[in-house]
Amino acid sequence: MLNSHTLVDGLKFTEIQYELRPVLDPAGNPVEGLHNAWITLDNPKQFNSYTTDAVKEVILAFRQASMDRSVVACVFTAVGDKAFCTGGNTKEYAEYYAGNPQEYKQYMRLFNDMIDSILRCAGHQSCQRHAHSRRSGDRYGLRFHRRRRHGSVRAGGTQARVGTRRWLHGLLAALCRIFPCDGEWNPL
Repeated sequence: MLNSHTLVDGLKFTEIQYELRPVLDPAGNPVEGLHNAWITLDNPKQFNSYTTDAVKEVILAFRQASMDRSVVACVFTAVGDKAFCTGGNTKEYAEYYAGNPQEYKQYMRLFNDMIDSILRCAGHQSCQRHAHSRRSGDRYGLRFHRRRRHGSVRAGGTQARVGTRRWLHGLLAALCRIFPCDGEWNPL
């Protein structure tokens, strides 16, 4: 029997959604024992801005996906069709962090841990973007894409310019032919 290496067994997410979806073979049938982890920001009323609790859950979700032996890919997305993420929750900033520089410093440590958890995730990553993606949301969205994609990433009518090495374009094109996406976005 293998040991569990998750930080928190049986974690219930309240600020985000965490879902394991089966990997499908070319015929559309589930592949036994293989999953994609879908990590979804769930605050559409505030354009999926993240609260401190949501940041903590994103960290734990990527860690959980990274430690799950059945997960072969992670998809980071958001609820709704208006925004992937507009950054930190300004209501929370105004009510708690404004005027508390020490607390904001602690928050930024947590934010950096979130970025690290995304970048260190052992699964292959994909980031779905929607119409608005500004401020901190752009920061981790683009940083996320820089690691995985080349050229222009198109989603929901927006375009983010992300430059990386030219030779990755051919590799990405080949991967898109081998593993076609479900039509929600096309990285080329």
